Amino acid sequence: MTLLAALALALPQTAKHPLTVDDMLAMERVSDPQVSPDGKWVAFTLRTTDMEANRGRNDVWVAAIDGSSTRRLTTHPDSDSGARWMPDGKSLVFLSTRGGSSQVWRIAVAGGEAEALTHLPLDVENLCVFPDGKRLAFTMEVWPDATPQETVERDAEKEKRQGKVRIYDSLPIRHWDTWEDGKRSHVFVWTLGGGDPVDLMKGIDADAPTKPFGGVEQISISPDGAEVVFAAKVAGREAMWSTNVDLWAAPSDASKPPRCLTADNKALDDLPAISPDGKWLAYVAMARPGFEADRQRVVLLDRASGKRRVLTESWDRSAAEIAWSRDGRTIYATADDTGNKSLFAIDVSSGNVAGLVSKGTCSSPQSSGDRIVYLHDSLTSPAEIVSIAPDASDGKPVTSVNAARVAAIEWGSFEPFSFPGAKGEKVYGFVMKPAGDVKGKVPVALLVHGGPQGSFGDHFDYRWNHVFYAGDGYAAVFIDFHGSTGYGQAFTDAIRLDWGGAPYEDLMKGLDYAIAKYPYLDGSRVAALGASYGGYMMNWIAGNTDRFRCIVTHASNLDERLAYFDTEELWFPEWEHGGTPWEHPEGYAKHDPIDFVKNWKTPTLVTHGANDYRVVDTQGISVFTALQRRGVPSRLVYFPDENHWVLKPKNSKLWHGEVLAWLNRWCRDGAPSKSGPAAGG
Repeated sequence: MTLLAALALALPQTAKHPLTVDDMLAMERVSDPQVSPDGKWVAFTLRTTDMEANRGRNDVWVAAIDGSSTRRLTTHPDSDSGARWMPDGKSLVFLSTRGGSSQVWRIAVAGGEAEALTHLPLDVENLCVFPDGKRLAFTMEVWPDATPQETVERDAEKEKRQGKVRIYDSLPIRHWDTWEDGKRSHVFVWTLGGGDPVDLMKGIDADAPTKPFGGVEQISISPDGAEVVFAAKVAGREAMWSTNVDLWAAPSDASKPPRCLTADNKALDDLPAISPDGKWLAYVAMARPGFEADRQRVVLLDRASGKRRVLTESWDRSAAEIAWSRDGRTIYATADDTGNKSLFAIDVSSGNVAGLVSKGTCSSPQSSGDRIVYLHDSLTSPAEIVSIAPDASDGKPVTSVNAARVAAIEWGSFEPFSFPGAKGEKVYGFVMKPAGDVKGKVPVALLVHGGPQGSFGDHFDYRWNHVFYAGDGYAAVFIDFHGSTGYGQAFTDAIRLDWGGAPYEDLMKGLDYAIAKYPYLDGSRVAALGASYGGYMMNWIAGNTDRFRCIVTHASNLDERLAYFDTEELWFPEWEHGGTPWEHPEGYAKHDPIDFVKNWKTPTLVTHGANDYRVVDTQGISVFTALQRRGVPSRLVYFPDENHWVLKPKNSKLWHGEVLAWLNRWCRDGAPSKSGPAAGG
């Protein structure tokens, strides 16, 4: 039994209760598991929510892979994360914001005080350790032709010259939730004990890892320490309509400039992973330029000859993560699969794919020698570290950090179903039954995922948690409509040029099927909720049916044509709608919510973040303006300090409270009734 599990059992046992937003925020979040060199321990980051400070606090922990013990290594009030083992297994290096800047620290696994290793003028990110333990690789944001110190000086001079004014001669001007400033994320190598870090990308106008979602998984160091391979995207205005990410190889001493390994592929190449013997580079590659949700095939590159072969051409799934076994014979991968994110083993010699863990959501796989370590979560459990034998004969918990919290919740039951959707094709849906003994009929929350190439399935989510709605007496229904991932690439591709067609049909047919199949669903009291593409769908639904008692639309577009000119990644609308608005206006007009505002009558809650540069806040304001001018009951909740997502704990609590209050206002018994919501669309 782990220490955390023992503490959980020692806590006072109280009556179980349905999940609330406070329960969600109280869950401690396990991430970034890293197996020790001897395969007996795993280091990880544990995030605890600090409501008073309105943020998460991160610390470094270690756990025995056999589940026998768990220990906390750092206790500083600032953030400690990204721990990596030193080769001797006796100490860890990690990133800490102590002192106000992200720097590298080291701590002994046996315990004691941490010591600072770097005192660099810029924040350090994406920490890696060389096999000899004498050097570190990491990234810093610099001007492409400048050292870290020169970058600081140039920034100060720039602010003195132009203050807060931003001046641009070309796109992009901003990305995700930050304004572009011309600096790039470069890979550096630093020798422990002093000296200046060496920029492996000096003078190259490119980001490595790719911002804002790239990370340490985009950097790989050869076993002999001679070469560093990384994923990078060349900057410039063309980057706004290109998905071309390439792999680059650089000598670790920067004696030569990096060379591009994937220049022939104009689509994405990512997740480099050098084999334990150094002979192979495994990575994932897409085939179609401009499409961010193309299938990610696993590719093997012979580092000596340069020859490559696609390992998973016949596997109709998209590898999300890859990791080598320690003997180099197997690559472990995760991939969306029929409402789950499953764990697979790929035989390197044959390319055969075998399933290891099918249910729930798996991530961050690693080999510990005789076992595979990975994160696992489900609708009824936050992520914990688990280990499993390579033959998938057993699975054993490594951590149990939320055991007491999970035990205190009365969880609703979860059930998948399938039905004949659009085009007569099988579509999958899911229903989460409210907790407890359900008597009579209950209101329904139809939750629509974003992406649109995504999936709602067996996953514990802190932003769209289906159990949260079940906890307040709603049955949550969610449909993986045409365009969703995990059902083959053709199914994912089907949404292109058809945003309001087959997906809308799937949602309406799936809801009808669920209401007919599950007698406890009250088809006369249904709310629809969605964000991003799901938010777009809410605005489309509002103009095409009045079957819903109310709608919640978050981070949503009202006008797909105008949204093109606002967003910061142009490849996305160009792929989804068939080109630019002036070259292919019919693609944008085909299913544009703005053209159906005249039909809006469903009470709608609108929420949006000011720092959302993907779906800009004026789109959400436009939705609210249209609702108000139409005289439709509506409410706007605007977050000045959030981006595409609502992440800060206090904001998350407020958002969940506003959403639930809106649903309860319109869907509870005695709520205002609309004129007989009809079955079907």
